[in-house]
Amino acid sequence: MSPPEKPGLGGLPQALGAYFLWTLYPLYFALLRAVSAFEVVAWRMLFTLPFCAVMIALLRQGAELRAVLRNPRMLGALGLSGVLIGTNWLIYVISVTHGHILAASLGYYINPLVSVLAGAVFLHERLSRLRIVALMLAAAGVVLLARDALPTLWISLTLAFSFAAYGLIRKLVPVSALTGLTVETLVLLAPALGMLAWCATSPAGLGMGTSVTVSVALACAGVVTAVPLILFAAAARRLDLSVLGFLQFITPTGLFLMGLALFHETLRPVQLVCFLFIWTAMIVFCWDLYLQRNRAARG
Repeated sequence: MSPPEKPGLGGLPQALGAYFLWTLYPLYFALLRAVSAFEVVAWRMLFTLPFCAVMIALLRQGAELRAVLRNPRMLGALGLSGVLIGTNWLIYVISVTHGHILAASLGYYINPLVSVLAGAVFLHERLSRLRIVALMLAAAGVVLLARDALPTLWISLTLAFSFAAYGLIRKLVPVSALTGLTVETLVLLAPALGMLAWCATSPAGLGMGTSVTVSVALACAGVVTAVPLILFAAAARRLDLSVLGFLQFITPTGLFLMGLALFHETLRPVQLVCFLFIWTAMIVFCWDLYLQRNRAARG
């Protein structure tokens, strides 16, 4: 483990790219409604590894990968981050396929708050007055949503804390985004094969091979999974965890807009009030980023 790179906004494009791609995930998972959540997660784990291996070869990062595999401390840290992201995937897919979409979306609204607090507590990141105001506004909005989802709050908290912990580890481990993800998927290889074997012996069997659409969608799981995670890990090394966390409000907000526009979900008054709080918090936070960038340019 090592201190993260010097704080700045150099990872902003990567973070925005990752969060935008994650916003599109419902369109991808809509193609896999007939497939078991465990099988979907297993194929994500399995197909991510060959994609990473090809990229490692193309980018000539084999030496770095071998060095990490020979370093017990780094291997242990990335093993833990692999378990965290695997748990996050599984809980997310299960919650969505079992109709707990509000619980899943609430988890990704809570996650930025956890990430900001983790940055302050573990990395001693200082929060400006404007960022504290933004944090309080966002927290007020999230509390409104949480009141409507107490029975499934454990889903939301598991998603929020697992991904926040994943981001913290990826910020601290001094390894490139691609190499880190390769090690994580190596750790998840055995669980993935076990889940596929279990799904194959179940009455429903495997979804792979049942139709061209499903098979192609599952085969693309590696690319769909790896690209935003690589962007996220790259951003985590360059951005303050508080900045990275706050920007994550982009994903649930995008999901909300997609739900209204494409899936015709009903907008409840409590949701509207919550989003107004969060959008106001995002405006305050972006204004603080703008001021920070101007001060850096003048300095």
